Amino acid sequence: MDVNVTATPPSIAETSIRPAAPEARAGWRRWQVVVPVCLAVVIAGTLAYRSMSAGRAKPAPPARPVPVVISTVKQGDVQVTLSGLGSVVPTDSVTIHSRVDGQLMEVKFREGQTVQKGALLMQIDPRPYEVQLLQAEGQLAKDEAALKNARADLQRYQTLTKEGILPQQQLDTQVSTVDQAAAAVKSDQAGMASARLNLVYCNITAPVSGVAGLRLVDPGNMVHATDTTGLVVITPVSPIDVMFSIPADHIQHVLASSKDVQRLKVEAYDRDFVKKLATGSLLAVDNQVDPTTGTVRLKAEFLNKDAALFPNQFVNAKLQTDTLHDALTVPAAAVQRSPQGSFVYVVKGDSTVEQRTVEILLTEGDTIALKSGLKAGEKVVIDGLDKLRTGTLVAATEAAVKAKP
Repeated sequence: MDVNVTATPPSIAETSIRPAAPEARAGWRRWQVVVPVCLAVVIAGTLAYRSMSAGRAKPAPPARPVPVVISTVKQGDVQVTLSGLGSVVPTDSVTIHSRVDGQLMEVKFREGQTVQKGALLMQIDPRPYEVQLLQAEGQLAKDEAALKNARADLQRYQTLTKEGILPQQQLDTQVSTVDQAAAAVKSDQAGMASARLNLVYCNITAPVSGVAGLRLVDPGNMVHATDTTGLVVITPVSPIDVMFSIPADHIQHVLASSKDVQRLKVEAYDRDFVKKLATGSLLAVDNQVDPTTGTVRLKAEFLNKDAALFPNQFVNAKLQTDTLHDALTVPAAAVQRSPQGSFVYVVKGDSTVEQRTVEILLTEGDTIALKSGLKAGEKVVIDGLDKLRTGTLVAATEAAVKAKP
């Protein structure tokens, strides 16, 4: 008997829970062993490479030297000075005025020209004063003739009075007439001298030697003796003075130095205190302190032959009051300050630096005089200080010497 049997495929659930074949389970176990072994080999190789690289590493390079600029400690004389702002003032400044009334006819000088004392500057129309002189001469001649006649009459009156012909009263009257005539002659002589003087005043001359400024009146204008505006200003420039002020605290030192030295040295510098303009000497010290500023005014005299100083120019005056001999000096840029005091960096023979404490004696411009801490000839750092410590290696360059102004 035939029986038809239909095969039914297994369901998904049956398939998923079916145990794996023995070969598949064996392969999975092999991978679980191989992977950790490979990882261990890779890690070991990496560590071995790093260890070998560390063994072959080069030592760290030495520190680079710090570039610095150095200067040499010097020993010599240092000038002790006092500085003050001042202005140039002429010894004499003359405003020329006319001493007579009249028309300005001619100007004989060039503006800005150096004129000598007595040089003709301007000329005023002299004709009115020439006429006045002629009138004075005529009046004098008239009064001299009258005086001559009165004296002749006096001689006759004296003879007649002695003979008793004329009374004494008439003789006395004649004596008075002669005196009046003599006084008139003297007055005429004064008038004639005044007319001559006016003629002289028509020629305006320089009362002092100096530089003539810009003229204030042009030719052709009428000028008067009462005019408040002058004709021109003449200012001497050689010699010339400088007025400056110093603190009142130093005045006793200045006076004491003035007793030892006849005239103290004074130098004039430009407004920036860079260029020296002239050298002169102390001329005078004011007799009182200015209470508003607490300063004392001083006057210095300069020959100014090269006209380096100009009237009303602002300058810086430096008064030398003393000199320190054999003092150790360094540039001001070398000295640093800290709460513990002032110090410098000294460059030693092995090109390393050493911090050394110093004691300041005097600061004079860009130079500092030291009381102790250094020796002449040592090298100190003046630039590149911010990166230095004791023991720092440096590459030193000598500072260029600046020319004195």
